[in-house]
Amino acid sequence: MSKQFDVIVIGGGPGGYIAAIRAAQLGFNTACIDEWKNDKGGPAPGGTCTNVGCIPSKALLQSSEHYEHAGKHFADHGIEVKGLGLDVAKMLGRKDAVVKQNNDGILYLFKKNKIAFFHGRGSFAKAGGEGYEIQVGEETLVGKHVIVATGSNARALPGVPFDEQNVLSNDGALRIQSVPKKLVLIGSGVIGLEMGSVWRRLGAEVTVLEALPTFLGAVDEQIAKEAKKAFDKQGLKIELGVKVGEVVNGKAGVTVNYSNAKGEAQKIEADKLIVSIGRVPNTIGLNPEAVGLKLDERGAIVVDELCKTNLPNVWAVGDVVRGPMLAHKAEEEGVAVAERIAGQHGHVNFNTIPWVIYTSPEIAWVGQTEQQLKAAGVQYKAGTFPFLANGRARALGDTTGMVKFLADAKTDEILGVHIVGPMASELISEAVVAMEFKASAEDIARICHAHPSLSEATKEAALAVDKRTLNF
Repeated sequence: MSKQFDVIVIGGGPGGYIAAIRAAQLGFNTACIDEWKNDKGGPAPGGTCTNVGCIPSKALLQSSEHYEHAGKHFADHGIEVKGLGLDVAKMLGRKDAVVKQNNDGILYLFKKNKIAFFHGRGSFAKAGGEGYEIQVGEETLVGKHVIVATGSNARALPGVPFDEQNVLSNDGALRIQSVPKKLVLIGSGVIGLEMGSVWRRLGAEVTVLEALPTFLGAVDEQIAKEAKKAFDKQGLKIELGVKVGEVVNGKAGVTVNYSNAKGEAQKIEADKLIVSIGRVPNTIGLNPEAVGLKLDERGAIVVDELCKTNLPNVWAVGDVVRGPMLAHKAEEEGVAVAERIAGQHGHVNFNTIPWVIYTSPEIAWVGQTEQQLKAAGVQYKAGTFPFLANGRARALGDTTGMVKFLADAKTDEILGVHIVGPMASELISEAVVAMEFKASAEDIARICHAHPSLSEATKEAALAVDKRTLNF
């Protein structure tokens, strides 16, 4: 006998579990289906983000940063460290414990909100008079509304499958058992730079091969140049404009043949290869053809601006639809869809979604870049302030980078804020709030910021738009 629900969510990642919680809060009888398993075969909701993405990568970034500080920077503070060692197994164990805490937290939230959780893969079976039949193992669920939040998978190089031993996706990159002597990454996006940073700090010789001729093309050009300067100084070797050829995965490691920006043939050998050339929407096993759910040429579920699919009462959110593949974007869409099902006006503003790269220095931005404004012919004013002139950054011993404001030349409305430097991931939130409320650069410049704090650099950059910085 089938089980009836008002809302069935397929996928328990950031978009899915948040959508389920909001639907339950709104009074709907809600179910969430998720197939992630932990090492013991038990449920591990949270999707790519919690299991092999955002959460574990930040745990390793934190651990590797501690290691690098102990080995290279503690002496500056008068702290002597003798016999510094590295226990990779313990580091990975801590990372796994952090992941489990998040998995368990989501299961607790399901219980707290009286959400029925089903461990397995959800597949469309058929559409009927009472809703949509969803198959999970031997069980049949029927939902009036279905929210698909099945996420994405790592994109492999053509002809070079992931074996997660030598050729690694983000999953394998988080499970390397010992520090490789030589590590090559293909792709200098978020995952590539973060994983490259982890293993470089721990002692690997890291080379990043990027096909595009520019570094971090989606980032404001001035900020990207500042970041690359810092990465070069750290010893992260980044080659731009390369064309990857044959990749040979052997017993001793991986050989990558490629041509450089000048067209010259090159060959590099590595113990491990991490491929981070983007991600593809995940609809494996969803069985969309059973109900006529429409996909586009990329394999993404086709939705409108409200996340409605071509089928009545079927919605889709997160990485499996258009837009940036970001956990917080998925969460916002999940909340909005649950509220739309309830007849409310759920809202997601794509113009104020923050982006973060958790390297050191961190890179964060919201809104438009200077090159985008130039291409659109928008008249703007720019203001920058370096962390070198910020008292808190000096005390931290981390003065790399800057804050940059872009504002409309006539109205002074903030059009974009870009940060490279310490704690950029936290500082960007002020800019997001400001842009949501259509604030001007003058508004931020007039707000009192605590002293000494890194946030003062944000105030000073806003002052710089009007050429009146106080500390630079």
